Amino acid sequence: MNKYVSAPVRKRDAMALVTGQPVYTSDLLPAHCLTVKLLRSPHASALIKNIRTDSAKRVPGIACILTWEDVPNVRFTQAGQTYPEPSPYDRLILDRRIRCEGDPVAIVAGETPQAVDTALRLIKVEYEVLEPLLDFTKALDNPILVHPEEDFKALCDVGADNRRNLCCCGVNEEGDVESKLAECDIIIDQTYHTLSNSQAMMETFRTFTQLDAFGRLQVTSSTQVPFHVRRILSNALQIPKSRIRVIKPRIGGGFGAKQSAVSEVFPAIVTLKTGRPAAIEYTRAESMTNGSPRHEMQIHIRLGADKEGNIKAIDLHTLSNAGAYGEHGPTTVGLSGHKSIPLYGKAEAFRFSWDVVYTNTMSGGAYRGYGATQGIFALETAVNELAAKLNMDPCVLRSKNMVKEGQVMPAYYGEMLNSCTLDKCMEKAKAMIDWDNKYPAKQLENGHIRSVGVAMAMQGSAISNVDIGSAEIRLTDEGYYIMLIGATDMGTGCDTILGQIAADCLDCDLERITVQGVDTDQSPYDCGSYASSTTYLTGMAVIKTCEQIREKIVAQGASMLNCSVEEVEFDGKCVRSLLDQKEVTLQEIGYASFSGSYSVISACVSHTSPVSPPPFMVGIAEIDLDPDTGKVEIVDYAAAVDCGTVINTNLARVQTEGGLVQGIGMTLTENIQYSPKGNLWNNSFMQYKIPTRLDAGKLRVEFESSYEPTGPFGAKSIGELVINTPAPAITNAIYNATGLQFRSLPITSEQIAMGLLTKNKE
Repeated sequence: MNKYVSAPVRKRDAMALVTGQPVYTSDLLPAHCLTVKLLRSPHASALIKNIRTDSAKRVPGIACILTWEDVPNVRFTQAGQTYPEPSPYDRLILDRRIRCEGDPVAIVAGETPQAVDTALRLIKVEYEVLEPLLDFTKALDNPILVHPEEDFKALCDVGADNRRNLCCCGVNEEGDVESKLAECDIIIDQTYHTLSNSQAMMETFRTFTQLDAFGRLQVTSSTQVPFHVRRILSNALQIPKSRIRVIKPRIGGGFGAKQSAVSEVFPAIVTLKTGRPAAIEYTRAESMTNGSPRHEMQIHIRLGADKEGNIKAIDLHTLSNAGAYGEHGPTTVGLSGHKSIPLYGKAEAFRFSWDVVYTNTMSGGAYRGYGATQGIFALETAVNELAAKLNMDPCVLRSKNMVKEGQVMPAYYGEMLNSCTLDKCMEKAKAMIDWDNKYPAKQLENGHIRSVGVAMAMQGSAISNVDIGSAEIRLTDEGYYIMLIGATDMGTGCDTILGQIAADCLDCDLERITVQGVDTDQSPYDCGSYASSTTYLTGMAVIKTCEQIREKIVAQGASMLNCSVEEVEFDGKCVRSLLDQKEVTLQEIGYASFSGSYSVISACVSHTSPVSPPPFMVGIAEIDLDPDTGKVEIVDYAAAVDCGTVINTNLARVQTEGGLVQGIGMTLTENIQYSPKGNLWNNSFMQYKIPTRLDAGKLRVEFESSYEPTGPFGAKSIGELVINTPAPAITNAIYNATGLQFRSLPITSEQIAMGLLTKNKE
């Protein structure tokens, strides 16, 4: 019986974090570290005609000022993805062509922040200001080219064409969509729109760099992808990966933002130029203007069904705004269809097509949900519209059509669904919220309206046939274990979760396993923490490593007992002879392995998966809506989750709650607006409203476990799934309260109030 798996184990680093121990990047700065800041463009599109830095260089304490003439002229991508990256190589460290507001123009390094600020003010830049391309719906084949350069390249065939402002394009289909739609009694034909969203992690982007005793570049950074950062820096700086070491301390939040190498290259080039340690810390405005936010998408859906509500065909086209650069553009867009369409297993035909285009707005990146969030908002809202047209309970409509265990999912790369309790999640969520008594809405005595709305979602578990997880475990001379991992704990608790898995596999107390990560010189290779991969992928690597080290422990123990391995057993504490009950303790085996008679005991195993089993979820929102002001308050949110076997119930619960709050913000408050010249107005928490705990209402989470045969102890992922249901569920609740159908996010109080005012006049 498992002692730790499925237990509510507290995070191993909890006390260090809550007591303010120096564990984050900025806590660890070396002495005499240069401060690095960037001079950024005020224009969305421009050419640099001339830069004058003479006066700035004379400021006392300035060590280095770099412009486009001083850095390698080689294009690369900041996307933290497995090589060859699908994202085009379309970026320079510094470029003469400005493609969005905030693009770096110069790198300034000095002894103090004050000296650097003074120098930044003294740099004189002459720009040729160009007309920006801001509307992504007009970007394809627009005469304004965001990337007219000749050395633009894509390593993978993703349909990129910079002469058409095209980052990527493609189509995937099965069955005859048009003929199936022609047979349908009801067709929903609508377009849905989601804006860019900032991850708004507490710790902004930050990195420091230095040269080690051997002249190698040592990079300490708040990143989700240390091994990918090493390759990205090698590409950008034109130095071998063998000369780069990347270390990841604790991370103050990432949510996908730090799957891009946003800040690392700037102090790195300063260190290479000066030989000095150098550090950069992005301001909140920089993180929101030139980070790596969620991609804006416009999704056109044609959804066809018969009169009984059987969904026959789904046609989904996604237009995604890459922004100024293509990081994660070709990959996020795929999830908008491949993680939404498969929810409906009865569909007889589907078509999913996409275009990702360049504009002169901030570049997109990875954000929890990674494109599935946008696609699920669109399709789930369309399904709710279908339910309204059919005058059918939207929960009943979903139950008629949802994917079931044992089905092949053509829109999910043809994978077989081996674990799924989506039907149980639906019943659980309905019971939690008392759906049958509350649907669709009720008028309260104070004039407010209480209503409910529903949505379901799926995600994936790692990137099949691509990503790799690894673990190395060493037995020490005292009989405890050191586990080295390359997966990145970004606050999610993966160090604790992987330790739980190892403790149960090795039949030992959790305290006897020390988890270390991540240092690219020491840790085994791991793709990093993204794509909901850590528990599922690295967890299986841990299990395989434990199996191997147990075999070595048993072999050494048997040798010490003069037995064969078949004549002993290992209970996690000692190896015991089945012949005479003599035993050697794990500590004795550890000591012996450090002597000349035996070998040091360690094991390192990697794991990849040919499948990416999806976790599932149903979310139901109950809202209170004031028809006079349009204000929406979340009263209750019921979430029922199938993530396979829950490894850590505490961490799974807070993961779910956190994702729900982010989804609520995306739906109701988080807004992105640009001036006509391409300047972002929402670049601080004064203008970009993220929800607090007081805005989230009651959040309730229950688990309907399945057993995934390819996952550790039957586990699947949970990290990204949980952000996907709030947007369509709350939108549905607003419709049930008001009769107003919104198809663009965020849905503001003003929009609701004005919509009701117009509706009441009609």
